[in-house]
Amino acid sequence: MTTPRSTSRDLALIAVFAGIIAVLGLIPAMYPFGQAVPITAQSLGVMLCGAILGPRRGAGAVLLFLALVAIGLPLLAGGRGGLGVFASPTIGYLIGFPVAAWVIGGGVYTAGAPYRIVVGLVAALVGGVLVLNAIGILGMMWRADLSIGAATKAAALFMPGDVIKAVLTALIARGVHAAYPGLLPRRRREPVAAA
Repeated sequence: MTTPRSTSRDLALIAVFAGIIAVLGLIPAMYPFGQAVPITAQSLGVMLCGAILGPRRGAGAVLLFLALVAIGLPLLAGGRGGLGVFASPTIGYLIGFPVAAWVIGGGVYTAGAPYRIVVGLVAALVGGVLVLNAIGILGMMWRADLSIGAATKAAALFMPGDVIKAVLTALIARGVHAAYPGLLPRRRREPVAAA
């Protein structure tokens, strides 16, 4: 059962992490080789949402961030915002943000407390690199009219940076979970067999 205190805490965490994604948008976006989709630091914020808040709150923080972008706040890297960004080649990545947070959070929260860095790294690599880029590729194919080969080649430019972000996510999440151990559910202890 959800208590009012946990609901208030959840809402506060969701709002704070939506703010973290927005702040990471202040780091200038890079458009390598004239690509239509920029390289930004905001995917690091998405990964942190999942790794620290778990699937439900992590995806909630990302959805709040995207709702603020949709109503016109210029929170995406480069000061972009409004409904128009959802019709651009970045649509796949924007749709992929909450999915990636959910996948990462699901991996970390399934393992439970105490936080294990290997689990966190694998979850961030699967959700933040593989899942996010797979959905991003589909978006580029649709909105930029690229073949799967061309879209995959374009997405390959993001992957080395995404791997670095996944490593940073695992390390940062380890520190946060050490400082705030109540964020992760406790793993059930296996019953000891009677001798």
